[in-house]
Amino acid sequence: MITSTSNAKVKELLNLQKKAKLRNEKKVFVVEGLRMFSETPRERIVQVYLSESFHSKKGKQLNLSGLTVEILSDTVFSYVSDTKSPQGILCIVKQNDYIIEDVMKAERAHILMLENLQDPGNMGTIMRTAEGAGVTGILMSRDTVDIYNPKVVRSTMGSIYRIPFLYVEDFLAAAKVVKAAGIRIFAAHLDGKDTYDRQDYLGGTAFLIGNEGNGLTPEAAEAADTWIRIPMHGKVESLNAAIASAILMYEVCRQRGE
Repeated sequence: MITSTSNAKVKELLNLQKKAKLRNEKKVFVVEGLRMFSETPRERIVQVYLSESFHSKKGKQLNLSGLTVEILSDTVFSYVSDTKSPQGILCIVKQNDYIIEDVMKAERAHILMLENLQDPGNMGTIMRTAEGAGVTGILMSRDTVDIYNPKVVRSTMGSIYRIPFLYVEDFLAAAKVVKAAGIRIFAAHLDGKDTYDRQDYLGGTAFLIGNEGNGLTPEAAEAADTWIRIPMHGKVESLNAAIASAILMYEVCRQRGE
């Protein structure tokens, strides 16, 4: 059992929680909690860490065969945990390894293209909602919040394992690839002439969603085939990015009868 916060494994765990660069270098990320452990594909689990109290109370109830397990004292577990009330179990997990074709390969693509989203809660909620709405893949600009941020991972509630996603270095070049595949790109934009529900999403569809505060860059907006808007009443100018995304995603479901 590890009882010191100066232990090398403990230091690495803490750094993996906090540093995207290290996560990407090692091609792993950290998931926390019993729900996320059960959702994680077993072959992708690198290491399991249990708190001493969790191990004594629930450890025997888990199927840990074939997994590398380390026990941490409760104090050390709380030290490395990213939550205020740790459940007592966390895992190091291999990152996904998708290519752009994985995002677009569905017969009727339903794609989100996210430019420079910064809020971890928004990102996680969007991914979770995307799975519920039947989204077939997500493309993100390189400066979008790290999807392996612990807060994002928790917010996805396991959807991170089931939806293909990819960060792209050149967002505009990726848009060209999407259009070349016969997928129409719709930009959620305050200056859209038509409301979102007046468009046809029966064919391959991609939605461009911009930064929470600034929206889409002009260059990204110009890459779209059509600008659409969500009607607003009162003095509200725009919706939260996750809410706006949900409205658009579920309109695709409605039109397709899904």
